[in-house]
Amino acid sequence: MLKEHGSLTTDAQKLIDIVITASSFVLAYFIKRNLLPGDLSLLSTDPNYYIVLLLIIISWFISFKWMGMYLSYRQNQFWEFFKTILKSCFMGIVLVSIAMYLMHIQGVSRLLMGIFLILNIGLLTLSKYIIFKILEKVRTDGFNTRNILIVGSGKQAIEVIETVESYKASGYRILGCFETDPEDLNKTVCNGHKVIGIINGLETYLRENIVDELIFATSLSGIKKVDRYIAFAESMGIKVRIVPNWELHYLMYRPDIATIQFEEFLGIYNMTLQSTPQNEGKMLIKNMFDYAASAVLTLLFLPLMLIIALAIKIFSKGPVLYTQERLGMNGRHFKVYKFRTMVNNADELLKELAEMNEADGPAFKIKNDPRIIPYIGTFLRKTSLDELPQLFNVLKGEMSLVGPRPPIPREVNEYSVWHRRRLSMKPGMTCLWQIAPNRNELSFEDWMKLDLKYIDTWSLFNDLKILVLTTKAVFTGAGR
Repeated sequence: MLKEHGSLTTDAQKLIDIVITASSFVLAYFIKRNLLPGDLSLLSTDPNYYIVLLLIIISWFISFKWMGMYLSYRQNQFWEFFKTILKSCFMGIVLVSIAMYLMHIQGVSRLLMGIFLILNIGLLTLSKYIIFKILEKVRTDGFNTRNILIVGSGKQAIEVIETVESYKASGYRILGCFETDPEDLNKTVCNGHKVIGIINGLETYLRENIVDELIFATSLSGIKKVDRYIAFAESMGIKVRIVPNWELHYLMYRPDIATIQFEEFLGIYNMTLQSTPQNEGKMLIKNMFDYAASAVLTLLFLPLMLIIALAIKIFSKGPVLYTQERLGMNGRHFKVYKFRTMVNNADELLKELAEMNEADGPAFKIKNDPRIIPYIGTFLRKTSLDELPQLFNVLKGEMSLVGPRPPIPREVNEYSVWHRRRLSMKPGMTCLWQIAPNRNELSFEDWMKLDLKYIDTWSLFNDLKILVLTTKAVFTGAGR
């Protein structure tokens, strides 16, 4: 879901729309002056059409804002975009006409303005349609999807399910419903979706399954300790939606982390609690940067990676790359790539070394690990160059350049609830922990707090800062 207000993506959309509008006017001027037959091609030099163009840019900019031009591509049908374009363009014509009247600008060609209006509507519609269809295709192919769990199985829940099912291209996937009465278990709610659990098992389900959004589509007063379930989802970084009845007077819940906002969900108004970065426009910029930068870095470091691969082959028998199952955003499983820095049977030796673990919590770490390949393994770990193959994970969309490190499943099984919120952002190759002073001496709790601090204070500038400081850490060999 792309949010419009205050995001870099919206600013980029505004710039594109204004460029299209200005280009439409320039093209209309060229058509009127050079392509129309006979007297229709006549165009005086008075008034000054540069001033008219400036007024159009200002008027359309205001009109786009007033008419709500920047809708969510996930939550609206294309017809809504077309209606907004029509309203914006006609409002723009009204504003520019008022401006020209007040400035005593006369003699503007009506035919020119008519051609401009047709071109402007057509080109704006085409640009929105292309973006809409690209995003629709991406979600239809199973990318950029969001898993929804619904609490409730009554009228409100059915309305949510029917609405989601009617917007297949929105990328929302319904996992099922939860209810308070055990007798409702396995009951079919709507369109084949069933009650898959009872409310007292909600926390366990959220722990063990990939859930992006939790929707309460039932009376909150009928759920005992409902604030506990909301707080649990909030602490895990799961977005919570509450569909009216607006029972705020009953709930009396004050979130510690999440922010509350009211928004539309496929046309259904709801209250939302979200404890992860909300500016999804800037998050899209982050993702675009990840793909572009990782592609460049992969080409740049390819010779170095070939040298590292050759060195590993010389010093140790076995594969060059080490793959391990990790957990990504909201617990999605994927294979992380690293240069192998340990002997080939390192995982089997882990049980023998368990008592030597120097890290607290579920993580494992010891100094002078005997499993490390002599020379090359130590060098790669100290410089963090063993992480370079994760650029391929970034290119696959499984990781980001900057984000909390992806944990292995057995570690997550030992997490406290508040630890789970670090899974609410796409994992990264580097984060605050990697650039912290004496990072190898940090406790597990401090490591988790740094990851959550990154999530709570996330910005594009902070990502760039972390990347720069990570480069410094690589050259100083701060790893282990």
